[in-house]
Amino acid sequence: MAKATTRLAVLGLGTMGRAMAGSALRAGIPTVVWNRDNAVARPFAERGAKVALTAADAVLEVDVAITMVTDAKAVMSIAVDLGMLAALQTDAVWAQMSTIGVEATEAIASMIVERRPDVLFLDAPVSGSKVPAEQGRLTIFASGPEEARQRVEPVFAAIGERTVWVGPVGTGSRMKLVNNTLLAFGAEGVANSLALARRLGLETRGVLDAFDGGPLMSPWEAGKFRRIEAGDYSPEFPLALALKDVHLALEHGGPERFAVLASLAQEWEQIVEQGFGDEDVTVVTRVLES
Repeated sequence: MAKATTRLAVLGLGTMGRAMAGSALRAGIPTVVWNRDNAVARPFAERGAKVALTAADAVLEVDVAITMVTDAKAVMSIAVDLGMLAALQTDAVWAQMSTIGVEATEAIASMIVERRPDVLFLDAPVSGSKVPAEQGRLTIFASGPEEARQRVEPVFAAIGERTVWVGPVGTGSRMKLVNNTLLAFGAEGVANSLALARRLGLETRGVLDAFDGGPLMSPWEAGKFRRIEAGDYSPEFPLALALKDVHLALEHGGPERFAVLASLAQEWEQIVEQGFGDEDVTVVTRVLES
């Protein structure tokens, strides 16, 4: 049964982790935060969070622990090298919400069965970037044991507006790769169409006015158009992270079969090598123009 007050730990305070912790605190969930750079975590004390000095300390007394970091290597480092997995209390839920791919997720699940069968593991990556995360409007692709659902419900309700339970562990990561492949092609479509429009002498505002509200432009695409018009390439979804997710998709789909996605990856690799990896995925527009 769900406890009257769910205690949460958020490990990893990058753009998404910070937003998740903030949403949980606004919802009144007692929250512990931890980050490798403690200076990033300290300001959360003013918002009512407990700031842990180690990953193991962060999870000692919590019911749900969220990991939200860059990749599988970082997740494993926190879980094993820094002692998080060993420190989790019996019956705690570990919600792994980073995008790390299917193989890494299943390897972690197997490790938990071997080392901590008394811990419930959820594979629950999210769809949404910086602004939806800050507003608690993420979509969560949750997968894992049925008995964990009720325990994480207050946490997922705080950080997301929609939780989709998609099956056993690993299904969430599979769904996330499909989601981010669709996102990659959407971002590339925005970049190519707008860069072409500018090379044809069309103004961004004119293109947006022509298509906004029509069947070809989603609210997400319209938002990207507006940011590009303003010259704002600050990262909502950094290009380097988007490229990482494309590579994860290609590992399963195969670059020979998914040749267009592989070509997109090659283009993005070149742009990242030019130093644009930390900017928003829409920075591809600027590169194509020049």
